[in-house]
Amino acid sequence: MRLSERTSRQRHLPKVILLACVGLWSFSSVPVGVNSRPHAAAPAQISQATHQQAPPFQLPFALPPGPSTWLLIQPYGNTVFAYRLKTSMYVSGQGFHFGIDLAARCGTPVVAIGNGTVVEVDSLAHGAGPHNLTINHANGYASFYGHLLERPSLQLGQMVQAGQEVALSGDPDGTCTSRPHLHLEIRDAPSHRHAFNPIPLIDADWNRIALASGGPLRFEQNLEAPQIWQNLYDQPEITFGGELLNAYKSAWPPEH
Repeated sequence: MRLSERTSRQRHLPKVILLACVGLWSFSSVPVGVNSRPHAAAPAQISQATHQQAPPFQLPFALPPGPSTWLLIQPYGNTVFAYRLKTSMYVSGQGFHFGIDLAARCGTPVVAIGNGTVVEVDSLAHGAGPHNLTINHANGYASFYGHLLERPSLQLGQMVQAGQEVALSGDPDGTCTSRPHLHLEIRDAPSHRHAFNPIPLIDADWNRIALASGGPLRFEQNLEAPQIWQNLYDQPEITFGGELLNAYKSAWPPEH
């Protein structure tokens, strides 16, 4: 599909899909002050000074968030949805959702979150079909864009700039009506073996964005340690292929 055809495809997502997605994926409502938010763990080669700097990345959409543009429907980490699928869909990510999901109409332009180099197009290693894209950044991170509408028209080794259109958002089911959204990950570069919480690494007012999504915001609770991993910012680094982090003996909400 060409970029010129995006308008017709964008009409295929009724607003109810956005609301339905919010109902399916819920996350924590614990407020965190904008000035008190911690940064996610950084790759080993990044200095401690990085933690004190402003978030290095921008949002993957040029359009502002809202019911008619895009919504946060599942954050990174120990979400209720990921917990219930921890031994199947999310087992490779230690039972956690290892990116953020942003509901958007098929054909919504996706922009690079930072300057970087294209290193993978439609990689089979990371899934998130029908199409995906990976960009390595000079600061030791990589950004991964999944569930794209079509194969990005970028070449391996091509340099891209922050804010440059690099893809179109799609639907993992290929229908543009079931659950169209962008799946965005931030990993370490060049190994791509670790995932980091994108929320503190992307310069945005995430508390307001979460409120705009309109649903009850919850993470799964370990009843033996109920305060751990309960808001948008305090989610841990993930090592792909590592042991489950949320194999709880007693949890809320119940698994079934």
